[in-house]
Amino acid sequence: MQGPKGKWASRAHFSFLRLDMNETDLMTMLEPELNTLGYELVDLELRLGSRSGLVRLFIDAEDGITLDDCERVSHQVSALFDVEDPIPGHYVLEVSSPGVNRRLRKRSDFVRFQGDRAKVELIQPLESGRRRFTGTISTVGEEDFSIEVDGQTYHLRFDDVDTARLAPEIKV
Repeated sequence: MQGPKGKWASRAHFSFLRLDMNETDLMTMLEPELNTLGYELVDLELRLGSRSGLVRLFIDAEDGITLDDCERVSHQVSALFDVEDPIPGHYVLEVSSPGVNRRLRKRSDFVRFQGDRAKVELIQPLESGRRRFTGTISTVGEEDFSIEVDGQTYHLRFDDVDTARLAPEIKV
């Protein structure tokens, strides 16, 4: 099924009983499995509630993502969850492409999208008071990167980033 903003998505319903895992634990568990299949786990959203929950995976691949890719990952993750049983209670598993405003989590994401436009928000503002930046990723180092905003270059440390996403200019 094609979801919002043209993203492909697949849904499956599951019910398990076990101790809670957080998003980081699930990412650590799922990344090697998805990498073996040729996919990158871009992001994971975990919402667990008293009656129902949601596990949403955002995947990517070099050639992009199709509905078949989402279904393949959904089946593989379902099988893994059947064995590992990591989530308590009832929840819905969704697998989707990351969309045009995909999240940038790792240094390798910044390297891959160097030269592209991104929106970056820091945990704490710089001494100048600025906390949000929308511009072009210009250079990427081991621990930091540069972003050009309105002709000015800002050097930001990966450790200081709260969120970063691609921010392509959409021309109509």
